[in-house]
Amino acid sequence: MMHVGDVTETLAAEVGLRSDEEIVRLRQIVRDHAIAQGFSLVDQTKFVTAASELARNTLQYGGGGDARLSKLTNGVRVGLRLRFVDRGPGIADIERALRDGFTSGGGLGLGLGGARRLCDEFEIQSEPGKGTVVSITKWKLR
Repeated sequence: MMHVGDVTETLAAEVGLRSDEEIVRLRQIVRDHAIAQGFSLVDQTKFVTAASELARNTLQYGGGGDARLSKLTNGVRVGLRLRFVDRGPGIADIERALRDGFTSGGGLGLGLGGARRLCDEFEIQSEPGKGTVVSITKWKLR
């Protein structure tokens, strides 16, 4: 368990992302935790969709990696945070990659910008040759 400011973060699950089956497994784990946190069907769908897009990016462009799901509490709010980490080639131009219409291939066609819009918080760090870390968070009132 980790405290950052007023936020308490507890690791709920870790999933390696090295195959399509693991992406399916991650989607189910995220959905199960979103249901347990009391997220609406719309918010469950948004978070699972963003998770799926980012997991696919981790596998396809990052050469595989890991996802860490955490449960969050912050006063009257509860939430979920997902961190995707890969050691792939990185993203040379993050601003360009976040723009609508930017694609480097398959996926749901949402891209990073679409995944960002589906969540309440979105952070990305990437360094060419060293990999990418993307963190998404969804909140709800208790």
